[in-house]
Amino acid sequence: MIETEKKRIFLYNTRTRSKEPFVSQGDCVSLYTCGPTVYNFAHIGNLRTFLFEDILKRTLLFNGLKVKHVMNITDVGHLVSDADTGDDKMETGAVREGKTVWDIAAFYTQAVMADFKKLNFIPADIYCKATDHIAEQINLIKTLEDKGYAYIIDDGVYFDTSKFSRYADFARLRIDELEAGARVEMVKGKRQVTDFALWKFSPKDKQRQMEWESPWGKGFPGWHIECSAMAMKHLGETPDIHCGGIDHIPVHHTNEIAQSEAATGKPFANFWLHGEFLVLEKEKMAKSGGNFIILKTLEERGIGPFVYRFFCLSAHYRAPLAFSWEAIQNAQQGYNSLVSKISELRNNPGLGFPTDVQPYEVEFQREINDDLNMPRAIAVLWKVLRSDALQNSQKLALAESFDRVFGLGLGQVSGTFVSDIPAELLQLLNERNQARKAKDWPLSDCLRDTILEKGYKIIDTATGAKLEKIT
Repeated sequence: MIETEKKRIFLYNTRTRSKEPFVSQGDCVSLYTCGPTVYNFAHIGNLRTFLFEDILKRTLLFNGLKVKHVMNITDVGHLVSDADTGDDKMETGAVREGKTVWDIAAFYTQAVMADFKKLNFIPADIYCKATDHIAEQINLIKTLEDKGYAYIIDDGVYFDTSKFSRYADFARLRIDELEAGARVEMVKGKRQVTDFALWKFSPKDKQRQMEWESPWGKGFPGWHIECSAMAMKHLGETPDIHCGGIDHIPVHHTNEIAQSEAATGKPFANFWLHGEFLVLEKEKMAKSGGNFIILKTLEERGIGPFVYRFFCLSAHYRAPLAFSWEAIQNAQQGYNSLVSKISELRNNPGLGFPTDVQPYEVEFQREINDDLNMPRAIAVLWKVLRSDALQNSQKLALAESFDRVFGLGLGQVSGTFVSDIPAELLQLLNERNQARKAKDWPLSDCLRDTILEKGYKIIDTATGAKLEKIT
């Protein structure tokens, strides 16, 4: 077991319901994160979960660890009900838009990847699609069948949860309450209400667009089996960390653990981390309920992706975060103030007197290593920026160092006094600066024209690009 090089990281482990010092099993942390089901746009609640996972990865990297990150893309098998009933969400999306399932998967995969890029996520090392791993899923189901954990009924192959004695442990389930109908409805032929589909047979009365031959008949995999098969293929039988939203705890992750540990006899992931909901009017944001807001919705209101990222950093990942237009506008003002301060420092890097920065570095690392406490880490950043005991160049260096975790693009902020300029314009200017740095002149020109259309002009100076409102 290899501990972090600088300071121990403490993470809240859902399996034990406690914060524990994190150690990896090798010289590279194996990280598996449950990714999107690509039948619609990712809403900002989904993106909050993916953002917390990005912060986790950035924190591990900041501590000197290597990370191998695998994220799944669910493009088959996720039914509209956790009871293994209803249509596949992908097939539903295809009917809704009059396209093929494959076109739906490709379009929404591209859309969520564009959101990831806008939000400045560090890309996963491997994005693995369920449809690219059908053989691995079939082989895992065969292993479970050979070990006596699977049985066949009219509509598919199911996992027998009564054969796995620890099934209820992870989610602290009360099976007697579930049997009273608290969790899911029964499918005809299921032995226990908690049993779940490993492989679903294609309907006899219609042809699915996504279906495969298997030892049990033509059909498609259940939702849960994909994560076990892909995680173990790419990260081994016991990944270091497995992440997702808290809604994954009682069903999806419970089922992953059962099928994986039944197949291998080994623990499936040592640490389990779960992000809380983004809530809208006291309800979680959900595509199925129609009450979801996508990143484009924010952008159309002049709220840039960095502002949404800053908004998410205002709450701990294990605390619910209430979304309202007033709250996001407050975040926009906070982000404006931050960028304005960075710009001011960049214009006057020599002001102040050099002093020891180590206390600030230690304090920052203590906060991020305390279960990714971003609100307190942001407070340390402001403490640095407002300090009278640091030279401006030191403040900038610390801010850019801390931003390796925050991911707010502070290193690209130019020397411009911009306290009254909307965050949307600041982000466009940052993107234009990055495009020029990469010598992507067409993109740079396009961004310049967009800024002009919004009533501002760019003035390039020796200290950086500035925005000036056109009068």
